[in-house]
Amino acid sequence: MSAQQLSDLIRFARHNSPYYRDLYASLPPHVDRLTDLPVVDQQDFWAANALHDSRVLTGPLSEATVYKTGGTTGSPKFSVFTRDEWRTFVTAFGEGLVDTGLRPGHRVADLFYAGELYASFLFVLDSLAHAPVDNVRLPIGGGAPLESTIPTLRDLAAQVLTGTTTTLCRLAEQVVSSGVPLGSVELLLFGGEALFDDQRRLLAAAFPGAEVRSVGYASVDAGLLGRPVPGPDARVHRAFTPYSVVEILDDSTGEPVTEPGRPGRVVVTSLFRRLMPIIRYPAGDRAEWTGTGPGHFRILGRAEEGVRVGPVSLYTQDAQDAVAAADTEGRVVGMQLVVRRWEGRDGLVLRLATAPGDEARDQVAGGREALARAVVAELETVRPLYPDSVRAGFVHPLSVEWARHRDLAVNPRSGKLVRVLDERPTA
Repeated sequence: MSAQQLSDLIRFARHNSPYYRDLYASLPPHVDRLTDLPVVDQQDFWAANALHDSRVLTGPLSEATVYKTGGTTGSPKFSVFTRDEWRTFVTAFGEGLVDTGLRPGHRVADLFYAGELYASFLFVLDSLAHAPVDNVRLPIGGGAPLESTIPTLRDLAAQVLTGTTTTLCRLAEQVVSSGVPLGSVELLLFGGEALFDDQRRLLAAAFPGAEVRSVGYASVDAGLLGRPVPGPDARVHRAFTPYSVVEILDDSTGEPVTEPGRPGRVVVTSLFRRLMPIIRYPAGDRAEWTGTGPGHFRILGRAEEGVRVGPVSLYTQDAQDAVAAADTEGRVVGMQLVVRRWEGRDGLVLRLATAPGDEARDQVAGGREALARAVVAELETVRPLYPDSVRAGFVHPLSVEWARHRDLAVNPRSGKLVRVLDERPTA
């Protein structure tokens, strides 16, 4: 399936998707520029995109594959692809794999996760199968026990490992403990979360002959985002032209950023998805243009729509709902999610602001400590992967930090609350 022209896609979505029809109701009949369209509100989008009676889809759900994307267990979000759309998706991503260093004949272990409607394992496996260079695919999966994974990698002389950063580091730790490095590995392709310097040191100890690179930038909801750019900075990618359009929008004004080095949030338009159109959809990340090549941009971290803590995805709405459920007395007047990194692991801090004079309530029923425990319990209930990851040693336990509203960080240009602070080093 060839990439659709933008104007045709807009007309098709307005005519066939009730959600986009309503979103564009105030616009002129003929619109063919992205900047004339509003940016999708994620909360509204997913509220309209229920699996039954979706107002986003442009037709009946009669031929498609359904995948689960980020969200809470109580309110899962589903993304759908027709077979033609999926073929385009994996073919384009597979073409980008040559930029990672994939060479003909490479034996590639797919260590992403499969099952429970998650897409990453199948997506990478299919992308490898559609890559323009021959390769040998080893579909091991991220859930396989390390006790069997490591011998398999040795027996099959795997040369490329691809998986989440957490999976690769967990594997590396086990390899280092064994005292026998995996010398056959030439390439480590990470995806799904950032890679930090302490993790690079661990990977180098386990795989001394391997280069570490991004597998590519994509998601099951936003689709194709960035093709890897060869070079020393694994955060740099380029747009998947002509399959998608990537914009970087100013945090305060919402206007497109055009100059290099100025951060903003990533918004994507998919030009080949028609059953579930993705038009000016926030990808949940921040980035900046590099000026080093056409469409080259550097990923800077998560935007306020969501945050990635180790292998766990959280939406700000998840935390807000947890606070609302636990804070029956309405003591919390503001909230920020703060992501930090220490001792080689990510950790999430819920910064909660209370009103002046709230200290007097601390003498009742345990005060703030009781409320903090209740908030953490609520959030762990809707995002069980977080406590699971704590027990596995991947992330630090959730914690609460108390503040006044004036202590919450705001955008210096607009004065608006910054909902997510990523304080992890990214250089």
